[in-house]
Amino acid sequence: MSAPRATIGCVPMDFTAIDFETANSSPASACSVGLVKVRDGVVVDRASWFIRPPLGHDAFLEWNTRIHGIVESDVQHAKGWAEQYPDIVAFADGDVLVAHNARFDMGVIAGGCHATGIELGEHHSMCSLQVARKTYTLDSYRLPVAAMAAGYEGFQHHDAAADAEACAAIVVHAAGRHGVDTVESLGAATRVTIAPVRPRTEQQQATGGQRAPRQPRLSNRPMALAFDRPAE
Repeated sequence: MSAPRATIGCVPMDFTAIDFETANSSPASACSVGLVKVRDGVVVDRASWFIRPPLGHDAFLEWNTRIHGIVESDVQHAKGWAEQYPDIVAFADGDVLVAHNARFDMGVIAGGCHATGIELGEHHSMCSLQVARKTYTLDSYRLPVAAMAAGYEGFQHHDAAADAEACAAIVVHAAGRHGVDTVESLGAATRVTIAPVRPRTEQQQATGGQRAPRQPRLSNRPMALAFDRPAE
């Protein structure tokens, strides 16, 4: 788990930031997840762990491994999606889920549930990428660039937990810029929709949807379940 490089802010917001990494282009191929819980604008909990992708979605492509360094043997003894999804739900505890390019990460949640035949819970999400585009004037809105604009830098990009915390930093900083103090009011100020996570249809599962998912943002660092409170 990478340590925070900066205080992410003091806006009294509550939400959970999330980042998934995948073994291949299938949205059901999550192989790791990073979660960061924010209360009153401060990170109070973090967690990250490996996930064993379900059969039929478990091939590790060279392209993905080059990015994140995770290989099949890393997830060999990890729990599968059906076993770990309840842990994700419990960690989020009803929060709005914030992700950088939320379309991808929410697609992973829906895809994992569809592939394993478990019921998708009720989730709502906000995209920090879209928030950044409505808040900053940048040459690129990639996570490291947007996080730097939010005053958060030096984190280990491509680590799921580190990326989730960088995403959280963007949202909290953007809220301060717009003079708001809730995820809902930030959505209104930036005209970024807080959207429900929809189940995947059979057609989407077969075709991968109309748009290919983004390539994953992974690291070659080992990931383990971890909870800790950041230094004051």
